[in-house]
Amino acid sequence: MIAAAEPTTTWYLLLSALLFVIGMVGVMIRRNPLVMFMCIELMLNAVNLSFVSLAPRVANIDGQTAVFFVMVVAAAEVVVGLGIIVSIMRGRTHATVDDVAELKG
Repeated sequence: MIAAAEPTTTWYLLLSALLFVIGMVGVMIRRNPLVMFMCIELMLNAVNLSFVSLAPRVANIDGQTAVFFVMVVAAAEVVVGLGIIVSIMRGRTHATVDDVAELKG
């Protein structure tokens, strides 16, 4: 039986960079606010993955502590942001990011 090699920190960092680039390209290319919102969350999670993967290497849990706070803020952001996006999408079937400008007083 062949034993599988354990992934190194480099693999996690490469995966994190790939996820961040996918999210960044999605934010720059797409106009749908829901898709852009998901891409921003993907970018946040990519940074979280890099923090968590580097924590054992530097023997410090500050990165993991930062990830905890980022996830708490992201959860609150999802609740508020998703509510706003869903209310915009209900009014218009083909809403774009430019429609968010109408929320200004």
